[in-house]
Amino acid sequence: MNKPGILDNIRIVLSHTSHPGNIGAAARAMKTMGFNSLYLINPKHFPDGHANAMSAGADDLLVNAVVCTSLDEALEGTTLAVAVTARHRDLSHAVFTTRQAAPQILENAVNCKIALVFGTEMSGLTNEEVNKCQMLVTIPSNPEYSSLNLAAAVQILTYELRMTLPETGLVEAKSRELAQFEDVERFYNHLEQVMVETGFLDPNEPKRLMQRMRRLFVRAQLEKEEVNILRGILSATQKVD
Repeated sequence: MNKPGILDNIRIVLSHTSHPGNIGAAARAMKTMGFNSLYLINPKHFPDGHANAMSAGADDLLVNAVVCTSLDEALEGTTLAVAVTARHRDLSHAVFTTRQAAPQILENAVNCKIALVFGTEMSGLTNEEVNKCQMLVTIPSNPEYSSLNLAAAVQILTYELRMTLPETGLVEAKSRELAQFEDVERFYNHLEQVMVETGFLDPNEPKRLMQRMRRLFVRAQLEKEEVNILRGILSATQKVD
């Protein structure tokens, strides 16, 4: 039996899905594995009868799906966003296989909201979307033919999580109160602002400085109080004549 609440804390986020059938098939894959929280970012066609047909009885997930206009909106309230990607990214966070990532995702999901983020059928996630996430997950596949249907990718990742769940036992809830996505994003914006004001960052030639800063703080897994302290330091810096 599932530990109550863990799977409920994991949302599946589909970004800019072009074919409604893939949304329905993804909903079917989710429900089969016990997941029920579906978020859609600017789907090309939704609601749509083809999505309902392909859901094969998972219509309730489609009815309750949250349609968002941006990734920021879809990640509100989460403390961990997992980018599912097949492409190698320069200056990215550490990349895990689905099996490696599953225990970490479930551990965080004990008392926090988690997002598994999937990109478009043709090109996957953009670099900007990946930068908003704290973990990268890849599905091992044939290097000569790594094309994988969106719903199949959702099925594989949710299957790995479900199969790992019994192995975790009754995980004790973490005492750490991790910062939510929107709080960390406000910190990054504040940090960038101060770096520009102090001349440390040239906005005309930013290069990859903010990417490096994001990667640094991702490793730290910032707590809510830590974000408040860091922003307090930044505010104090701005007050210095």
